Amino acid sequence: MLKLASWNVNGIRAVTRKDLFHPFVSKLDPDVICLQETKAEESQSELDLPQYQEFWYSADKKGYSGTAIFSKSKPLSVIKGLPKDIITKYKVVGDLYGDPNKEGRVLAVEYEKIFVVTVYTPNAKDNLGRLDLRHKQWDPAFLEYVSRLETKKPVVFCGDLNVAHTPDDLANPKPNIGKKGFTDEEREGFQKFLDAGFIDSFRMFHKGNGFYTWWTHWANARARNVGWRIDYILVSPNLKSSVKAAEIHSDIMGSDHCPISITLEI
Repeated sequence: MLKLASWNVNGIRAVTRKDLFHPFVSKLDPDVICLQETKAEESQSELDLPQYQEFWYSADKKGYSGTAIFSKSKPLSVIKGLPKDIITKYKVVGDLYGDPNKEGRVLAVEYEKIFVVTVYTPNAKDNLGRLDLRHKQWDPAFLEYVSRLETKKPVVFCGDLNVAHTPDDLANPKPNIGKKGFTDEEREGFQKFLDAGFIDSFRMFHKGNGFYTWWTHWANARARNVGWRIDYILVSPNLKSSVKAAEIHSDIMGSDHCPISITLEI
């Protein structure tokens, strides 16, 4: 069995200072931990996790973005970022907000039987200033990347994809139509992952609404469960029968996101 947890920590140093990261590890005891929005260099981390090997991919910009994977077993290889040919093909270049290739957004590890990829998808921004980047560049480039990995062995990719796929994935869909995280373009980008055969593991076990992974800090939204499901774990189709559980851990605090996990029998 392999248990994998994914969490947008919204600043690993803040979660550590609150003494909320080690309790998360102790409670879930994952074999692999995928993090997004670490906002730190490895040298700035104060974590003490001797049971894990740590792999970090930090943004060039200090205190911003970044991903990491902690693994109990040593991976065969570690891959940082999208391949240069895919970046060139889809023209994944910098914009007014920065260069997504320098923001530590994609980190992969290869094991004997699977690839695990953690991703922190660029936010479309309140004014939708990054929507074109998402729709025309990032989403198709990332799909080609994970599809390429899949030609070698099955893939599990997870993280903050910054989109609610269906109306069931946010508490208030109607007033949010066309806003960041719920535009047609972003939802289409997610649907293309499914069209390519990848499986939204959580929906294998849980249908309907009320299941969220992110809540605004305003209006007591988390306590009222007025949230969005924008964090996902997707698996290759030939891993479907191996997925034994998929959960959202909304009781684990420390970030505006909560952790999610799957259990694989591999």
